[in-house]
Amino acid sequence: MRVRRLLPSGSLLPTPKPTPTPKPTPKPAPTPPQSCSTTFQATASIRPARRALSNPFSLQQTSSSSTCSLSFLSSFPASRASSHSRHRHTFAIALSSCPSALSIPSSPSLVSLPPSLPPLPSRRRLAQTSVLLPASPPASPACASASVHSSPLTAAPPQPHLAHPEVPKTKSRAYTLFSNKTSSTNFLPAFTLSPTLRRTHSTAAAMPTPSQPQTPTTLDSPLREHRQRPVERLTDKLETPSLDDRQYRVIKIASNQLEVLLVHDADTDKASAAMDVNVGNFSDPEDTPGMGHAVEHLLFMGTKKYPVENAYSQYLSAHSGSSNAYTAATSTNYYFEVAAKAAESAEETDRSPLYGALDRFAQFFIEPLFLPSTLDRELRAVDSENKKNLQSDQWRLHQLDKSLSNPKHPYCHFSTGSLETLKIQPEAKGIDVRQEFINFHDKHYSANRMKLVILGREPLDVLEEWAVDLFAGVKNKDLEQNRWEDEQPLGKDELLTQIFAKPVMDSRLLELTFPYLNEEDLYESQPSRYISHLIGHEGPGSIMSYIKGKGWANGLSAGGYAVCPGSLGLFNCQIRLTEEGLKNYKEIVKVFFQYISLLNESPPQEWIFEEQKGLAEVDFKFKQKSPASKFTSKISAVMQLPLPREWLLSGHSRLRKFDPKAIEAGLAYLRPDNFRMSVVSQTFPGGWDKKEKWYETEYKYEKIPQEFIAEIKTAASSTKASRLSQLHLPHKNQFIPTNLDVEKKEVKEPTRAPTLIRNDDMVRAWFKKDDTFWVPKANLFIQCKNPLPSATAENTIKSRVYAELVRDALEEYAYDAELAGLDYSVSSYSGGLDIQISGYNDKLPVLLEKVLLTMRDLEVKPDRFAIVKERLLRGMRNWDYQQPYNQVGDFTRWLNIEKGFISDQLLTELPRLEAEDIRLYFPQLLRQVHIETLVHGNLYKEDALRLTNMVETTLKARALPQAQWPVFRSLVFPPGANFVYHKTLKDPANVNHCIEYLLYVGDKADRALRAKCLMLDQITHEPAFDQLRTKEQLGYVVFSGARTTSTTIGYRFIVQSERTPEYLEGRIDSFLANYLTTLKNMSDSEFEGHQRSLITKRMEKLKNLDQESSRLWTHVASDYFDFDLSYEDAAHVKALTKKEMIEFYEHYISPSSPSRAKLAVHLRAQATSKKSSTAGIENDVKGLKLTSEDKTAQEAPVEGNGTKPWAIDDVRAFKSKLGVTPGPQPVRDLSEFEETDSKL
Repeated sequence: MRVRRLLPSGSLLPTPKPTPTPKPTPKPAPTPPQSCSTTFQATASIRPARRALSNPFSLQQTSSSSTCSLSFLSSFPASRASSHSRHRHTFAIALSSCPSALSIPSSPSLVSLPPSLPPLPSRRRLAQTSVLLPASPPASPACASASVHSSPLTAAPPQPHLAHPEVPKTKSRAYTLFSNKTSSTNFLPAFTLSPTLRRTHSTAAAMPTPSQPQTPTTLDSPLREHRQRPVERLTDKLETPSLDDRQYRVIKIASNQLEVLLVHDADTDKASAAMDVNVGNFSDPEDTPGMGHAVEHLLFMGTKKYPVENAYSQYLSAHSGSSNAYTAATSTNYYFEVAAKAAESAEETDRSPLYGALDRFAQFFIEPLFLPSTLDRELRAVDSENKKNLQSDQWRLHQLDKSLSNPKHPYCHFSTGSLETLKIQPEAKGIDVRQEFINFHDKHYSANRMKLVILGREPLDVLEEWAVDLFAGVKNKDLEQNRWEDEQPLGKDELLTQIFAKPVMDSRLLELTFPYLNEEDLYESQPSRYISHLIGHEGPGSIMSYIKGKGWANGLSAGGYAVCPGSLGLFNCQIRLTEEGLKNYKEIVKVFFQYISLLNESPPQEWIFEEQKGLAEVDFKFKQKSPASKFTSKISAVMQLPLPREWLLSGHSRLRKFDPKAIEAGLAYLRPDNFRMSVVSQTFPGGWDKKEKWYETEYKYEKIPQEFIAEIKTAASSTKASRLSQLHLPHKNQFIPTNLDVEKKEVKEPTRAPTLIRNDDMVRAWFKKDDTFWVPKANLFIQCKNPLPSATAENTIKSRVYAELVRDALEEYAYDAELAGLDYSVSSYSGGLDIQISGYNDKLPVLLEKVLLTMRDLEVKPDRFAIVKERLLRGMRNWDYQQPYNQVGDFTRWLNIEKGFISDQLLTELPRLEAEDIRLYFPQLLRQVHIETLVHGNLYKEDALRLTNMVETTLKARALPQAQWPVFRSLVFPPGANFVYHKTLKDPANVNHCIEYLLYVGDKADRALRAKCLMLDQITHEPAFDQLRTKEQLGYVVFSGARTTSTTIGYRFIVQSERTPEYLEGRIDSFLANYLTTLKNMSDSEFEGHQRSLITKRMEKLKNLDQESSRLWTHVASDYFDFDLSYEDAAHVKALTKKEMIEFYEHYISPSSPSRAKLAVHLRAQATSKKSSTAGIENDVKGLKLTSEDKTAQEAPVEGNGTKPWAIDDVRAFKSKLGVTPGPQPVRDLSEFEETDSKL
């Protein structure tokens, strides 16, 4: 049940083999991970996805940026090729780090839901700095405890993973996955799954927890008795980045062979642990698909030592923690994080939150209860998760690919599970399903198959003693590691076939899939990185360059990935087609094989490998810390791979050996007789005559015609004389950084705010030299303010088309920069244009100049305009087919702002646009602007001024008078307001309704009011999820938290369910009415615990440069310039009293309050479900085995305030009757930031 984070479903590779020699053995292919998540702690930022995934076999978890992304699903499906690609746009940027961004930017515009997420400063190369694991299909946020909650800082609802199952491929284009405001395309991109969706078991509340253990110290007898227990110390010499100040030790507990990585981080404010178990959905019984996923859910529901259902989550909640889990093809991964040290007022018996959390966590693997009272509810959670994915093309196309694979190989499994497969069918056969879950755990969960990572402030010796003390009780059943060597994912019968599939969204995709070399032991050379780098290249001479020039493609991704230990892997090339490309898909296939002939004809080039190797070395050397739980989860999975233990951190991040024979062996799999082809389109070829069993995807499946195979073979055997002359190997990369110097100085305390180094009619420039992270990188943010984009819906869409054309024009040039760790973005927003450049600072000015010149001198080519326009049209139409909870935020945002446009209004204008309209419009957009910049990183004040001057002199714009600067204001809802907006969803097959229930509070600049909203989020977060999601089972997506607009703050719920919006609204009212009693009865110590937990979150340390840049820019772009916001929040939360919170609740939140102001957005599904009626719901509730207390809470009458709902039928009339807030005001006079001296 929690919301799961999506990881590659492919499970980890087997135990290390002795020799790293290349074998032509196939490599494992991934399956969709089933992950669970309970909370969405949003912090951060996501960058655009990298095209060339440097390591197809790494465990990829979003960018190096420490932020987590909360994002909305993009309107276009994610590609399976890279289950984890990053996309660029942001959705609630670095919430935790950006206190001011409490709100979720409503749905992604791109639908790119943010992933891209928070458009953080830069998209880093995915592959080269992390280890990728076998991929897997998108797992929905649902694992053990599914909830879409969010931390007080996150303003956006949790986003389910979007990624298509599979691991990253070399991407040809970094699309916006989660976009802050960039349009998106309709193709099926490959996403990199950011830990955004992890089962964050909300840690927001300080709830009383049963039997808190005494925390032993190094002198306590409980640990002393273990000192004599044999522990094998494998190594404490790990290869680490140059800035890594942690200490490491790898041990094996002799009594049960559990391998553990211990990490001492003296400065961390979050401790964490993760356990990776070498079993996943490939081990599900044939007649009970989804069992591994269900077991993962059930482990959270009580253990013999801690039998209370929520003991684990309550403990974490009381100590600023969170948890999550995911189920992949061959592994199940559980992880948590918690405050690294106890609050000063903590009791002596609980001095280490980490020890207490480890004690509870260990019991998952020692004596879980599989409580009968939780069984039905958790299976319903799994079922709800599955139903949420039924209309998702990511899931549908991935499952189609699996269902049409070798039926003798577990890759063909349906992995999520449903009520039908896990309860109804088994019970009809007389099977005791609870006993089957227990048997699965007993059969597969063995200490020698597990890998544990523990990270804390404590010394390594103490962590070692705790590991032995708490985990020695995990049974060792001496199980062999799971391997599948007898069959392959794609056998003879599946090769040389073609699949024509009909998607839900309007997308066009060509995909070639090859059984591929097993790279299990090739971690030193990683030949697929070399091959995917060339096939996925976008520069001159590449496949993408040629087919884009022909007007056939919008993007290309390529890469190899493991499926499972013992089996061949898969190599996949996915091409996003234009209309012309669909007509010419056969020609594109032949171009692909001509390029393969070029690679076979040219021996592997050592200079290309050395270029890749050098970039990988630089990336690893300057790799920054990531959030504690992200690190432990990732590394525990990496520990399942056959890597030398000294290389656990560096293994797949670095390239160590040029092995031309291994590269040739990999290329030998990319043959005309060794592939399967898929074509995805809503119109071509028509006549789909089959339906896939689990998702009912329509498709046609047949052998590739012999005539076409003959043409392909001719292309594959082409020579230099017969091959297209436009195809050739790439040139040397001119963007590789050569100056990586960093001047590190001692700083007593890092500065919180940037300095205002220029402030005149034309420019306002902010600068902060990095004084914390000391990496040779920088982030540059630029806003060109102009009121034109927000003047009309036509101007808004013109601005978006212009930004897309700029990116389209820069694609080939900027590809090398992206490979070299230097990224850019150009996007439009309601106040003008937004430009970001980020990465290694050495060549940053070069890329900036090219971006600015392209913006100024853009040639609007009719053919490229037509392609970009058509792509945007499909993306906007596909927006209506996103998950309802991804749409609802846009409607709420639109109804809260003074002026703005919704997707339908923009879609009306786009078809009318012509290339000439853009040619005439964009010079006006650039003619008169006010420029605001922020430079942060390894640069000096003089550098920042030069970059700012470059913007001014290149664009050659006139100054926009301050009176014309865009101002963003929000509507004021009067006391007693009760507005409701109804909208029928356009997807006829979707059965899920959705509601956003927003309570208006007031001015977000009012620090006391803001503190109360944050505290309300903190204290209600877990109880709301527990009641509405876990107990009442309203739906898989249940989220509550603070929400901000440009100038206001409120508190909201988002629920997606098969039940009607009216019913959901009633259940939310009931929860809020009952919670007032809970609040009044809350003890002082519990209230203070909540305060400590929230303060800890607000004061959490920034993890890397990007996170700090994102926070600084959020404050600049908001026009509040509130750089001390997190400190102010903490101070005001500390000053709150319980009495003040009760008064706040009674005034703004309680359903009976005459002063409460509410807006409810009801999104109604067209399709009906048996659960949509109240009678059906009541019958369901009877089967949930609720306690009498729970039933009372459900049945309690809600006393309303007497106001009748006011339906919003005319949005213009609605807005015209409401007042508006003042625009944002700086919290301090800007002159106070104009310092002449800096600490650095």
